[in-house]
Amino acid sequence: MTTIRVLVALASVACLMGAGPARATSGPGCLVVAHVSDNDALNMRARPSAQSRIVDGLMPGEHGIIHLDGPCIPLSRQWASRWCPVAHYHEDRTTRGWVKARYVHDSDCP
Repeated sequence: MTTIRVLVALASVACLMGAGPARATSGPGCLVVAHVSDNDALNMRARPSAQSRIVDGLMPGEHGIIHLDGPCIPLSRQWASRWCPVAHYHEDRTTRGWVKARYVHDSDCP
């Protein structure tokens, strides 16, 4: 095997070993809680349904980073009626779930 092939193979293995869960980064792709009273919380659900189990509560202005993980669904509904898949990064924990689009706004990630 030539030196170049060995280096390419080693670089490929290193990339695969370094693969891990996605983390929020600076720039677009984050959300902030909106249209929720300061003394209330936005419920993050396990599935895109109001009847689904609550996995986290997002307090307006005190929620850490909410990262949009994919398109809000179903695409056939108006924006406010869609559910958005998100990851919530707060202190040393990460929660994944769904929030209703009407209660979040786009924001740059910190």
